[in-house]
Amino acid sequence: MRITGGKLKGRIIKCPDGVIRPAMDRMRESVFAILGDLTGKSWLDLFSGSGTIAIEAVSRGANDVELCEKDKIKINTVLENVSITETECDTKIKCHFMPVEYFIKRCKRDFDYIFFDPPFPYKFHEQLILEADKKDILKETGTILVHRPEEHFMPETIGRLTRTDQRIYGRSIVDFYSYKDQTK
Repeated sequence: MRITGGKLKGRIIKCPDGVIRPAMDRMRESVFAILGDLTGKSWLDLFSGSGTIAIEAVSRGANDVELCEKDKIKINTVLENVSITETECDTKIKCHFMPVEYFIKRCKRDFDYIFFDPPFPYKFHEQLILEADKKDILKETGTILVHRPEEHFMPETIGRLTRTDQRIYGRSIVDFYSYKDQTK
């Protein structure tokens, strides 16, 4: 896998052992192009896998980045991958190794962007977004992005969040959710 843009463009990222479905380069490049410059923004990468999405965010300017991955087999590879952001971008990615559901329940802060990329068989997308909304971990002007398979339906509205955009990449879809009136 490689970083598709920003300061770390072209850098190769290791793929960890265990089950992984890395986000396609084309999809990552497109999503980050839609979001634009992330300078000064906060980012949360959930179901992080290799850490690539968090690294892409730092590469494109985000300077307050956290990730969460529960698979203990991936820890060493994730830590090695994210270390390049500290040495080359002067930004340390804070890593949490626990189930995403537990992380959301414990989270005490909010983010500009939250990227959900669960395994494709995962069935609790809507419930997880609803929990994130209830816990106020998304800033009022923020966006939740959900990467999912086309066969998994997502509603237009979840809690106080409304789908504002949707992009299709083969059998993958990325939904963008934001607060309806951008105020809570």
